[in-house]
Amino acid sequence: MPPTDGDDIPDFEALCCDGETFRSTHLSEAVGDRGAVLVSTGFVYSAIAQNWWKRFQKYGWDDFEDVPVLGISRDGPYAQNDFLRWLGRPPFRMFADVNGEVSEALDLLTDRDHMANVATPWRSVFVVDPDLTVQFAYVADEWIGPLPHEDVETAVAEL
Repeated sequence: MPPTDGDDIPDFEALCCDGETFRSTHLSEAVGDRGAVLVSTGFVYSAIAQNWWKRFQKYGWDDFEDVPVLGISRDGPYAQNDFLRWLGRPPFRMFADVNGEVSEALDLLTDRDHMANVATPWRSVFVVDPDLTVQFAYVADEWIGPLPHEDVETAVAEL
């Protein structure tokens, strides 16, 4: 079962991309002084990911104080860095979850009927405090549904 409010997110380690470089990073090293917003959108250049991440910029999520927005994507670091540059280099960063180990640890992976032998994570967002305790959790139950951005923004404000 994916993490819910009050659960702890595992302190995973994966390549963290910033649009230029990537290096192996623990989640605990990437969170800000107040916490972080973790977003899983599957693959970076999917239509949903493009839509969501552009909306995050419109919502002003790139200006959260001491609360970085961190993506989790099944793409490799070069694709993620290219995607971050495509977004116009906001301060977002992304973890490369190429083998799905992070998504599996968060219990987000699901088989896709039309994608043989491929498991993708459910679209989700978690607001965590500096101790990696979930303060807000949303896991979509459909592939194209909108993200409850106002709930995320409220949770960030309460960190």
